[in-house]
Amino acid sequence: MNSVPNQSSCGNTGRFSLDPEFVARYAETKPPFGFNGLGEIVYRRTYSRLKVDGTREQWFETIERVVNGTFRRQQEWADRNMLGWDACDAQRKAQTMYDKIFTMRFLPPGRGLWTMGSPLTEERRLFAALNNCAFVSTSKMWDNIDGARPSKPFVFLMDAAMLGVGVGFDTRGAQAAHAQNILVGNPHSAHARTVTFTVPDSREGWVESTGLLIDSYLAYEHVNYEFDYSQVRAAGLPIKGFGGVTSGPEPLRELHQLIRHALDKHIGQPLSVTAIVDLMNLIGKCVVSGNVRRTAEIAFGDPHDPEYIDLKNYDVNPHRAAFGWTSNNSVFATVGMDYSDVSRRVQKNGEPGFQWMENARRYGRMGEENTRDTRIEGANPCNEQCLESYELCCLVETFPANHDSLDDYFETLESALLYAKTVTLLPTHWPETNRVMLRNRRIGTSVSGVAQFITRHGLNELRTWLDAAYARVQEIDSHISELFCVPKSVKTTSVKPSGTVSLLAGATPGMHYPESRFCIRRVRVSKNSDILPALEEAGYFIEDDVVDKSSMVVEIPVDHGEGVRGLRDVSMWEQLALAALLQKYWSDNQVSCTITFDPASEGPQLNNALDYYQYQLKGVSFLPRIDYGAYPQMPYEAIDEATYNKMARNIKSESQLHLVRDSEKKDAEAERFCSNDSCTI
Repeated sequence: MNSVPNQSSCGNTGRFSLDPEFVARYAETKPPFGFNGLGEIVYRRTYSRLKVDGTREQWFETIERVVNGTFRRQQEWADRNMLGWDACDAQRKAQTMYDKIFTMRFLPPGRGLWTMGSPLTEERRLFAALNNCAFVSTSKMWDNIDGARPSKPFVFLMDAAMLGVGVGFDTRGAQAAHAQNILVGNPHSAHARTVTFTVPDSREGWVESTGLLIDSYLAYEHVNYEFDYSQVRAAGLPIKGFGGVTSGPEPLRELHQLIRHALDKHIGQPLSVTAIVDLMNLIGKCVVSGNVRRTAEIAFGDPHDPEYIDLKNYDVNPHRAAFGWTSNNSVFATVGMDYSDVSRRVQKNGEPGFQWMENARRYGRMGEENTRDTRIEGANPCNEQCLESYELCCLVETFPANHDSLDDYFETLESALLYAKTVTLLPTHWPETNRVMLRNRRIGTSVSGVAQFITRHGLNELRTWLDAAYARVQEIDSHISELFCVPKSVKTTSVKPSGTVSLLAGATPGMHYPESRFCIRRVRVSKNSDILPALEEAGYFIEDDVVDKSSMVVEIPVDHGEGVRGLRDVSMWEQLALAALLQKYWSDNQVSCTITFDPASEGPQLNNALDYYQYQLKGVSFLPRIDYGAYPQMPYEAIDEATYNKMARNIKSESQLHLVRDSEKKDAEAERFCSNDSCTI
């Protein structure tokens, strides 16, 4: 459906709802999911929620839920602040937003597709779960601001991670402990009293118990906590709201044991850099084991600190091999530093990444001075948003290659910003986060399918579109901010790495090129799913899962587009140049760029590359191209054009998959955080 139908009425004047007649027009329309049905399978598996009648949502229903939730939050804001509510204007904008999402012009983040308008926001008011990512600094963990405990950064990360929000953190608390000679206490001393804490069967209970344990070492309370896990549900039960099943108390019990082990070694000493990262990583491992399934962490440290740099050297730190994988590790680089030592480490395993805070604080788009964002302290796990401590970010994804003209793209940007700005109106359950977000209203309007746009239209056309679109974004932000009577966003644009959201739209992720133009993507589908017969009827190759006996594996042939190059044909230097162009003409936040390089031919050039691009980027990470060999049912397999054509011919072009009512009782598995395999656990 190419345009929004004319609306003769504005709907009811009570609680906002899209006109049912409008929504009904999309019910029989085949959604433009990308990549030969891959997008629809991913949608069914990841974002289609269970409805009251026991069936799963279809795409037109998911969008209805999301758009209704968005405009109901706007209506609540207008009513609470007595701003007035124009029902006709809201219905018109909501229908435009609906159409833009249905046709894959833009998409809310995976967090929003799953959460907005669901009981999580409508009833439980867990608005923090709408955000992709966050950052927390440990630098003030000892300052007792507003009665805060030293455990606060750790429990914030755990709470956010259990809501699916990825979190970045720094190690500055260790420097503060050494400077102030703050020593780790001994909760096992003869003066300590023993207290039993019964862990409630909730996210809050897991978080509180972990905070109490950490503070028993760091807050000098002389309390030795013992934990009663009897109230925590057994393993294997459905988790309401977030999907997945319960893990039982064992991951939490193990976390408590490992925290004790980590801090016992520091009794009588200042808290170390290693201990801070250990605690954060152990929490991340617990969250994954606890069936939130995936989360994301990034650690930031001093590039000249051997202790930090060696955290992933498991010859030096063998104890970290079991959990060190839970975070990407980056350094706070300084412009002009010597990169020779760290670049040798990057050449081996891709870490550390680099974050230039002086560039992030000084500039919006590179070269444009910006003095409004000087309080940022770090970044989110995928490094597309610089953030203050305890700040969250909401990202939306636009697809320029899915538009016929720049004016068409401008119209999409209005809906995309309206969604993101609405999320900034919603309070979290963390006062310190609300104080930052009320002031900054930071959003990240991202672009994906960059490689496809360049292939079709050329690099200069991309530059022209992005530069003009950025100016339009600022106008839209001014208008929306005036409508809601809130400050303009401190920053508005970014380039996220993307993940399953770009698959829905058939777009390459963010700025990245695919490994190969043609490939097979394999996805797991439950044997109980009603879509399996439709997939078989449509001609997809399906076989038993060699790992999970309750699932089948579906093979989908993917063509990323005529002329789109594979990553082996895009040099490290070209990737860096593209990231710099996006940082200059589009992103006033940051560009998430994982630069793939050949360790033999390009690895020795890393030092020179960092020397040049430290003046043009705010952050960057690298990934050595290593052939790990083939194994059965690989999720991604490069193929040639002949193999693709043979597989594609077997798939019926008029599949009825979109009409299948899936009655599988297991809820979909929500995508967590900002999503991309390079920054997930």
